[in-house]
Amino acid sequence: MFVFREAEILHADLDAFFASVEQRDDPRLRGRPVIVGGGVVLAASYEAKAYGIRTAMGGWQAHRLCPQAIVVPPRMTAYSEASKAVFAVFEDTTPLVEGLSIDEAFLDVRGLRRLAGAPTDIARRLRQRVLDEVGLPITVGIARTKFLAKVASAVAKPNGLLVVPPDDELGFLHPLPVERLWGVGRVTADKLHSRGITTVGQVAQLEEQILAWMVGRATGRQLYALAHNRDPRVVRVGHRRRSIGSQRALGRKPRSLEEIDATLVAIVDRVARRLRLGKRVCRTVVLRLRFADFTRATRSETMPQATARTEPILDTARELLVAAQPLIAAQGITLVGLSLTNLEDEDRVQLALPFDRRHDAALDIACDRVRDRFGSAAITRGVLVGRDPGVVMPLLPD
Repeated sequence: MFVFREAEILHADLDAFFASVEQRDDPRLRGRPVIVGGGVVLAASYEAKAYGIRTAMGGWQAHRLCPQAIVVPPRMTAYSEASKAVFAVFEDTTPLVEGLSIDEAFLDVRGLRRLAGAPTDIARRLRQRVLDEVGLPITVGIARTKFLAKVASAVAKPNGLLVVPPDDELGFLHPLPVERLWGVGRVTADKLHSRGITTVGQVAQLEEQILAWMVGRATGRQLYALAHNRDPRVVRVGHRRRSIGSQRALGRKPRSLEEIDATLVAIVDRVARRLRLGKRVCRTVVLRLRFADFTRATRSETMPQATARTEPILDTARELLVAAQPLIAAQGITLVGLSLTNLEDEDRVQLALPFDRRHDAALDIACDRVRDRFGSAAITRGVLVGRDPGVVMPLLPD
C-alpha cells in the first residue's frame, strides 16, 4: 500500500458555507445565529449550531431550539460564485485538486516545498487568501492520507488548521468517536454502541471478521482499514463522477403519495438533465428514503439498457417508489433521494434506439435547450405546476 512519507495531503473545507456567505454579504448577520432555508434547514451558522441546530432539521424544530435565529432564503447564485472563487485559490495553490463538493476539496502539495514551503505554510497562506480574496473562513486538515486529512479538518473546525504528525497518527485517531469513521452513520453507530464500542481505537482492536458480523461485510472491511489509517487513495484530478444524484428533504409533515410522486418527478427531471449535460448514460437507478424515525432504506434496479432519457429513468424510479409504499405508510417519510449509477460516457455505448424512442430522446434534448436559454422554470411538467420545486443545490461540474 502506498502512503506518503510526510503529511502532504490537505483537506480544505469552508465553514458553514451558505451561512458564512450570508454573514459576509450582510454585516447585520455577523455574530448572530443564522439559518439558511425556512421549512428545512439548509445551513446554520456556528452561532446557530451552538443551540443544537443542524442541517436537514425541520424549521419548526430549529425555531424551538433558537427562537432568536435569523432565517434567510437561500441564494444559490451567490454560493456558486463564492465556490468558484475559492476553487480558483485552490488551483493557484497546486495543480492537484480533487473537488468533493462546492465547499471542500483535497489538495496534494507534494513537490512544492522548494517553491512554496512546508505543507503547513502552504495551508496558512491558502486560508489567508480565501479570507482576504473571498471573505470566507476555511478549515484545513493535513495528513498523509485523504481519510485522516478529512478527519483532521473536522476536528479543527471552525476556522482552524490541524496537522496530524506521521509518527502519531493512531494516537490522534484512536481516541475519536466512531462517528468520525467514513461509513458510520446513525444506524451503524447504534450497532457499535450497543456492543460498547464508542471509539475508533475500540474498532481497531476487533478482528475484521467480527466487524463484518456486526455491521456487514463491506462496511466491516472499510471500518477495519480506516481504524488502522489504511487509505491508499491518491488525490485525483479530472475524474468523472461515479454517480449523479439529488435529494429533497420533506420535513416531518405527512405527505400524500401524490406529493411524494411529484417530488420524485422533479428530482428525476433534474438528474436526467445533468446526465445529458455531462454526455453520459446510466444503467442503475437507486432510490433513497429517510423515514420519520430517522431510519433509511435504499432500493435499486438496473435497467436493461444504458440511457440518458428521462422517461425510462422515471418509470424505474416510480416502480421502486411503489415497492416502498408499505414502509412509507408505516413509518412516514422525511426525505426522497435518487442516484443514477453505473455511469458510462455516451460515446462509449451504442445507443440504438427504436424509431418511437428517438422522438422521446429528441424531446428531452429540445427541452434541455429551452431551459439552457430561458431558465430551468421555462418548461415544467403539468404535475409540477403550482408546486414548490424545492431548492436546486449548486454543484461542481461533472
